[in-house]
Parts: sequence; structure tokens; C-alpha cells
Amino acid sequence: MRWGSITHASDPYGPPFHGIVPGKQVIPLGQIDLLVTFGDPSNFQKETITFEVVGFKGSYHAILGRPCYAKFMAIPNYTYLKLKMPGPRGVITVGLSFQRTYQYERDSCELASTVLASEELPLIRMEAAEEAPDSNRKTGSFEPAEGIKEIPLDPQVSGEKKLRVGTKLTPK
Repeated sequence: MRWGSITHASDPYGPPFHGIVPGKQVIPLGQIDLLVTFGDPSNFQKETITFEVVGFKGSYHAILGRPCYAKFMAIPNYTYLKLKMPGPRGVITVGLSFQRTYQYERDSCELASTVLASEELPLIRMEAAEEAPDSNRKTGSFEPAEGIKEIPLDPQVSGEKKLRVGTKLTPK
């Protein structure tokens, strides 16, 4: 597959799409038309495809979907990692090795984890700062900083075994 030149970039905004980074949605910055060619010099097909432009780093440079498949009359086979389409001199087959695809998937998962961690880390730090322990408390002490409530371990047996629970615990 070869890329052509940029023919236009439209204004941002469009319907968001999901699934690139788990738990996050992406709002496109705009669209761009590119001339895409599949095949080799003896048997090729080229069409102009409209791509959504997004503002984040990804492990893929482009993701082809149904509009591209329809324009090229292509049929993806996910089991064999092949994309087949008609060409002027027979069927054009595009495919990758399983090892290369596996590496792309690993890169994609690592990137998603990094993005999520970088966004969640400031939130975790803020929560930790809000829930910081009292500085007057002795280090290594197992005594609660606030009030406690004693609950019998077995309510049916009156005994000396009781559980001590802090009354000021957060819902977390």
C-alpha cells in the first residue's frame, strides 16, 4: 500500500469513535483524502479514501474500515490476516505475518496502557494527597488516628475476641 498526496483537510469535529484506546473516545480533528494503492506495478488498484485525522500517537498509521473495503470491493479475512480485492489482472492479496501482527497488537496494548497510566497518575496523586495520613501520628503505629468501633467477631458467642474498625474510613 502506498500513500498519495494530501488533497484536502476539513474542519474538525465529527462523530467520536471508540476502541482505539480502551475506555476512551476520540473526536476527529478533521478528515483527509489520500490516494491509496494496493498491489504491484503489474496488477494494482487505486482509489481516493477519506481518513479521519486524530490527535494521538498510535501503533498504526491508518486503520481501514468498511468504507475502504466497499470502495476497493475488498474482503478481509481476519483468520488468515489477508485482504483480497479484484484487480485488472486477477486477485490482489495483501497480508502480514502472524509474528508481525502479534507485535503490532503488543505495541498497541503497551501504548494504550501508557496513555491510560499517564492520564490516571495525576488523579491518583491528587487522591493520595487528599487522603494523606496525619503527620502527628507515629510512624509504624497500628493505633487508629481517629475513633474506632469494636465489633464482636462472633455475635452469638460473648467472648473477648473483637474486631476494631475505624469509624472515619472513606467508602474506598
